[in-house]
Amino acid sequence: MPKETQKNFEQNMEAMSKMSPVEMQAKIKDLDKICICKKCPTYVGTGENKLTFCAIGKSSIIKKDKGCLCPGCPVQKTLALRWDRYCLKGSGKEQSGMK
Repeated sequence: MPKETQKNFEQNMEAMSKMSPVEMQAKIKDLDKICICKKCPTYVGTGENKLTFCAIGKSSIIKKDKGCLCPGCPVQKTLALRWDRYCLKGSGKEQSGMK
């Protein structure tokens, strides 16, 4: 994995950790606009209405893995994320082991 990708992820997480709750909500709202969760087979038909699990953490509704579109999501690229199945496994920060 290129060191630059890791650095960008770390920088993104650090910047987001310094945001106020209002700034964080605005960031999530912006990320929701480019998120592709609504098209994911694991998401479709669950009744879930939240998006950007890569930023907010896993879903309390989604329980069954039916495939994953995370690797092709613009949010994944924007935040320099390297994991998948955020709706089932937790946010990028959680999956990275960061506190």
